[in-house]
Amino acid sequence: MVNVKQALWGLGLLSLSGMAGATQYPLTLENCGTKVVFEKSPQRMVALGQNTAEIMLLLGLQDKMVASAFWPTKVLPELAGKNEKVPVLTVEIPTLESILARQPDFVAAQLPLLLGPDSKVAKREDFAAVGINSYLSPGVCATKKNTGDIYGSRSQLWDMTLLYKEIEDLATIFDVEDRGAALVNDFRQRENALRTTFGHSKRDLSFVFWFSSASPSSDAYLGGKNSASGFIASVLGGHNAISSDSEWPTVGWESIIATNPDVIVVSSLDRNRWALDSAEEKIKFLKSDPAVSQLEAVKKGHIVVMDGQAMNPTIRTIYGAEQVAAQLEKLGLN
Repeated sequence: MVNVKQALWGLGLLSLSGMAGATQYPLTLENCGTKVVFEKSPQRMVALGQNTAEIMLLLGLQDKMVASAFWPTKVLPELAGKNEKVPVLTVEIPTLESILARQPDFVAAQLPLLLGPDSKVAKREDFAAVGINSYLSPGVCATKKNTGDIYGSRSQLWDMTLLYKEIEDLATIFDVEDRGAALVNDFRQRENALRTTFGHSKRDLSFVFWFSSASPSSDAYLGGKNSASGFIASVLGGHNAISSDSEWPTVGWESIIATNPDVIVVSSLDRNRWALDSAEEKIKFLKSDPAVSQLEAVKKGHIVVMDGQAMNPTIRTIYGAEQVAAQLEKLGLN
């Protein structure tokens, strides 16, 4: 498996050697049905969403960032030093006023919750009206808005293709295309390593990915069949036990019990919105609830912990797959 630190070191070499992309301005990009024109490389960028911020940091563009917002989990440890230089508006949902106060010339967002026609933060027109370019993650634009919630559904299994496009787009916008190519190559190698290790397994493990719940008595927010969670299950030679096409279905425990998964993946979140954001609290519930504790996965101890951000279609997804893979190996489930 490719060493992350070595890959980042490689990116650093690119930066130190003075190598640069060959972006020609004005640059015109098609992004989620909107044409965006950049007269020059942005100098004051606001990253709305952890994924957007971490891509920028992985590309070594922290000096171009004037703020970030919406962090479900802590920044990758190897990026902590870079991230310290970037002000955080809030780890939750920011206001339009707080974004504009940073005087950005570019705003990029991870989720439609943070930017888009149904966002409570801002619409793309809000930024266009004051001459600020905007960008939305291509991965979320691929969802269908047919579920009554802002996240929609997917008819096809998500994969890394749209994430690679996002990395390449941002690298092109900031004229560091070779750094983007190096980062994409790192992720491709890591995905291939996982598929090589788990692709020949004779066990088609079924997974349930539990993001969080407002309370033990509430329905659980799960990763849908074709979401990033489904992708992780597929990479590890199995499948998502949840059959809903919704990106984030809410499912009652009676229905979850009926799926009888081989493995339960519980997310670890740092946001502290609900008590069950904690992986420890989730595990405590699984082992103590009279009905849920009778699941074979619980009785056999087939519960693994994964960074919650990995359940979003982000750079963290491959990290999450590696987390789960390491725990499956310890459990003898590879």
